[in-house]
Amino acid sequence: QVQLVESGGGLVQAGGSLRLSCAASGRTFSNYAMGWFRQAPGKEREFVAAINGIGSSTYAADSVKGRFTISRDNAKNTLYLQMNSLKPEDTAMYYCAARNSIVRASTAAGYNYWGQGTQVTVSS
Repeated sequence: QVQLVESGGGLVQAGGSLRLSCAASGRTFSNYAMGWFRQAPGKEREFVAAINGIGSSTYAADSVKGRFTISRDNAKNTLYLQMNSLKPEDTAMYYCAARNSIVRASTAAGYNYWGQGTQVTVSS
């Protein structure tokens, strides 16, 4: 089991930046590939970015590529999402997720544990 707690969301103007964090507790953090997902009201949960267990491989959705960066600090048991050049369409609840594998995945079904989410709102 692993417990996940997100933080860092908030209200920001278009073009601004935010850094989300996801603190993990439980078993060895590096044993889990991690991902970020988001869900806007009335829409399905959407993949944002993923990273493998040791942090050597990342993948981001086309909609955020070049603007968002996923990273992790295994010594601190923490996952990050650096979000730059934010757009109003990035407004959503952002969730971090962990999967029982060191290999990253880009579908929600591939993840076993989820945080409670942190709200990001981008004003135009």
